[in-house]
Amino acid sequence: MARKRSRRPVGRIAEVRVTIFFLVMAFLFSLLAGRALLVQGIDAGSNAEKAAAMLRHKEILKADRGVIVDRNGTVLAETQPAFQVIADPYSISTNGRDPSSMTEEQKDTAARAPRAIAEIAARYLGGDPADYLNKIKDPMDADGNRRQYVLLARKVGAAIYQQMVSELTAQGWFGIYSAPDPIRFYPNGTLASNVLGFVNHENEGAAGLEYSQNAWLTGTDGSQIYQSSSYGQIPLGESALVEPVDGAAYQLTIDAEMQYMAETELASAVASHKARSGTAVVMAVNSGEVLALANYPSFDSNDPATGKEGDLGNRAVTDAYEPGSVQKVLTMAALIDAGVCNADTKVEVPSRISSGDGYVTDAWSHGTLYMTARGVLARSSNVGTVLLARQIDKSTLRNYLSSFGLGTSTGIELPGEAGAGMGTLPDASMPDYARDQISFGQGLSVTALQEAAAVAAVTNGGTYHAPKIIASARTAEGEDITVPRQEPRQVISKEASGQVVNMMEASIASPEMTTLDANKIPGYRMAGKSGTAQKIGRYGNYDGGYTGSFVAVAPAEDPKILVYVVIDEPTDGYYGSQVAFPATRELMMQALPRYGVAPTANISPYADPLSYEP
Repeated sequence: MARKRSRRPVGRIAEVRVTIFFLVMAFLFSLLAGRALLVQGIDAGSNAEKAAAMLRHKEILKADRGVIVDRNGTVLAETQPAFQVIADPYSISTNGRDPSSMTEEQKDTAARAPRAIAEIAARYLGGDPADYLNKIKDPMDADGNRRQYVLLARKVGAAIYQQMVSELTAQGWFGIYSAPDPIRFYPNGTLASNVLGFVNHENEGAAGLEYSQNAWLTGTDGSQIYQSSSYGQIPLGESALVEPVDGAAYQLTIDAEMQYMAETELASAVASHKARSGTAVVMAVNSGEVLALANYPSFDSNDPATGKEGDLGNRAVTDAYEPGSVQKVLTMAALIDAGVCNADTKVEVPSRISSGDGYVTDAWSHGTLYMTARGVLARSSNVGTVLLARQIDKSTLRNYLSSFGLGTSTGIELPGEAGAGMGTLPDASMPDYARDQISFGQGLSVTALQEAAAVAAVTNGGTYHAPKIIASARTAEGEDITVPRQEPRQVISKEASGQVVNMMEASIASPEMTTLDANKIPGYRMAGKSGTAQKIGRYGNYDGGYTGSFVAVAPAEDPKILVYVVIDEPTDGYYGSQVAFPATRELMMQALPRYGVAPTANISPYADPLSYEP
């Protein structure tokens, strides 16, 4: 007989189910209440801070690098607005739309976006469209995350960027945006590039004044902190603004137009004589202000990568060389000031003179000559100079040359005056033959700036003014910046200085030199000295080519301007009077009227003797 199955009442089952449901709901509500208590009570501050942080954004406000101008206010270096061009590959892949609501037509348009944007980018930023396409075509990275930041280009000028954006907008493409990336701009291209230097990609000085004055030129970036949502900036949200402080402004002693003339003449001289390189210095002798400081070959500060490494520095400051016969100007200044001789001292000059293990000779063959000290300098006699220099002790001669600034830093506000950049000057324990050598410009080394400052000192009345290239500097707030200066110092007497200038004038104006009128400057008296020095070759012999130079000051009756041109390793001629004098004369002709030196109506013929009857 079959057993009867027991049955639970239907009402009882329903009650059990309802009870379980409410127990579950009560448990869930308790969890939610606990979480709410944790969020709103125990962790309220922490969570509010996290939420605010998600809305907070910080934007760096770039400071402008300080402007650099010449003595007349012409802009030599400035900061211009430019941008980083940034791509959002994910946004490009959807062409800025929500992928969940895109129509088939919109999907088709988005599929064409990467290639179209790559082609536009190449037109404005340069390069190959394929390179840009490879950067932007993948919307996700290897981990499956959205790719929303790819840097396409830096330092893109504002005009170019705006043109590119206009075309992208006109064609309906999205996903390209920008960030400020100011560019350093040199309006005059190669002009004074070796003085100004250049900046790196981070806008930091890497050479020249940009490097030596980087701390002041850089300025201080500011920032803006604000809160924003997907709808833009929250009007009453957190906001903080720190204004950027622009870099200091510099005014140089350089005259842009004089600098252009110096660079043009120097380039012509180097090319004409097939030389390796050249430098030129134009200086105000009574202040040490550098009016032009030219190098050739040079480079463009806007694009230093296209220049050769050896051309990116400043040879006038960093490259030491043996000065040759220009050094005789300094030797004579020391001898006259020490009372050893004067311009009319008589010197019997043989064809050669024993020195060390050999002989010192002149550049031309001759028998015994009877010269005044003036004639020794004007005719550039090595033998006569040695005879006179042997009358002064070595320590005294060295002290004079040191006081003229040789062997030490000039203090110019440019990098590179260290080590070899300061030249070499033998100490007082030098052998006798070394004194012979340095008296006529061998056995020591100088930079063009050192030699120019030294000659300026012995021709301006005897006062050494350290060369300077910064006239003034001022912060963005208008406060003057103190530029370190050396105090002027008297190195020879005014009387000795006058005699030296008279002796230098003889080399240009004396009829005994058979000087052509074409070498003179109409309306002005000019004093000068040539230099021709053999260079030491690879194995220590004087077989490394030549350095030809010429220094001049004018007007001779009261020198105001100095011009010094140095041509390194000329191969078509090598005497300083051949390779450097024409550029020196031309620059002096330009400089004298430019700086208000009036010509003289009647100039008396030069009559002081270079020789005497025995």
